[in-house]
Amino acid sequence: MSNTTTPGIARRLASMLYEALLITAVLAVAFILPHLLLGAFANIQVHHVATKIHFFLVLLIYFSWFWVNGGQTLAMKTWRIRVVDIHGGRLRPAQAVLRYLAAWFSLFFFGIDVVWALFDKNRQFLHDRIADTQIVTA
Repeated sequence: MSNTTTPGIARRLASMLYEALLITAVLAVAFILPHLLLGAFANIQVHHVATKIHFFLVLLIYFSWFWVNGGQTLAMKTWRIRVVDIHGGRLRPAQAVLRYLAAWFSLFFFGIDVVWALFDKNRQFLHDRIADTQIVTA
């Protein structure tokens, strides 16, 4: 683990809340709009499995791209936090994908990442431990 400052959990949660607002706009453009257009103009109803896959992939691309290219989403920039590898360097694409996939685990288990961070020696989330990443003050 590199010698950096870990932002507080409240700050990271505030960033995540702001991120939820921002990805609503991303999803409106990249997810909802195409499905509405297909339904309205082509009278095509996309199968629910394809819809879920599309949703999952839009978010995967969004987060992975920002984490690999600078380590910050817009919300992370606003709250001055950055995701880096455990040595303080840039994330590799595979790390970003693993971090994204591991973060879904927390969603399915009612925010276990937050509880994990309360007891983690460096106050990192579980998905950061799994992906060998860390959240630091930017």
